[in-house]
Order: sequence, then structure tokens, then C-alpha cells
Amino acid sequence: MKRRIDPILTGFIGAALLAMASAAAAAAPQSEQDAAWNFMHHRAGPLVQAVRDATARYRDVSQAEADGYTPVLGCVSGPDMGAMGMHYLKASLLGDGMVDVAHPELLVYEPLHGGGARLVAVEYLALADVWDGAHADGSPPLLMGQLFDHTDMPNRFRLPAHYSLHVWAWKYNPAGVFSMWNPRVSCSAFTGT
Repeated sequence: MKRRIDPILTGFIGAALLAMASAAAAAAPQSEQDAAWNFMHHRAGPLVQAVRDATARYRDVSQAEADGYTPVLGCVSGPDMGAMGMHYLKASLLGDGMVDVAHPELLVYEPLHGGGARLVAVEYLALADVWDGAHADGSPPLLMGQLFDHTDMPNRFRLPAHYSLHVWAWKYNPAGVFSMWNPRVSCSAFTGT
């Protein structure tokens, strides 16, 4: 004897499965929102906290400019990686052969719609020839246990070969706190040259 499946029961099961799938899809962005909230509202790891302590005054871009940081490179973005943002360089720190958590070479801002900019990260930068010349053992830069990335020449930034370390201390980065790119940062509001 064949068993007949009730079409009403089939419809109910299908609707329940669809509701569960929709709830799971809706939960994914919420968990990223939770991670972003937690990142900004709880004490961070030692390096991120040290960056926040050293750069809190630069959340106001005019304070960064008053302290000698000037905009360079426009707003740096990637077609499929998100963006870095607008870099402000303190030229007196570049090429000194040192890295110091309290004195980042670059501050990174995200342009805001309607004007203004929000501090999102810092970038520590050491020119490779200067660093390598001062460290005959061949050791790359290291800041509070975090290794720097190496970028050779030629590169899209038109910079000499260098070591860099991004620290996303002021905006959550789902790609990682030390990633070069942040998919949650956009240059869409950038109006400078």
C-alpha cells in the first residue's frame, strides 16, 4: 500500500525549512555586527590598545594636521578587497630606521559622506633599505610581537621597497586587525585629489 503525503504537511515543512534558512542567513550579518561592537567597546589586545592610547587625540584630523601629519596617496582602495582609506604621513618619522608604537608614520582615515574623516587605522612604515642597513642580522621589523609585511618595488603606491604594518584599532576589520585591506572601509565619499 502506497502512503500518500499530505500536500498541506509538505507545504508546512517547506515553509519551516525556508524560515530556518532565512534565519540562519540573517544571523550571519548580526554576528559580524556583534564582533564589530565587541571590538570597539571592550579592551583590545595589547598592540591595539597601545595604538588607541597613542592616537586617541588624532580622531580629530585637524589635530593630526597640527602635529605634522599631511595627506598623501589620496584614498587607497582595491576593486575587490575593500579599502585602506586616506593616509596622513608624518614625514619626520619616515626613514628613521625605527618603529615605535607611540609614533606611527601614517594615520589612516575613512572619508565620510557630507565631509570629514574618521580615524580607522594606523600604518607603521619602515623603508627596506634603511631598515635592512640598520639590522645586519636580516631581521624584519617587529612591533609588540607582530611582524611587518614586505612590499617590494615596483608597487602600486610608487614607494621604494618597504615594510608596513596596518593596525585597525579604530574600526573593526573582518579580514583581521593587521590586514592591509578592510572590506568595511570605502573611498566612495572621497572628494580630494
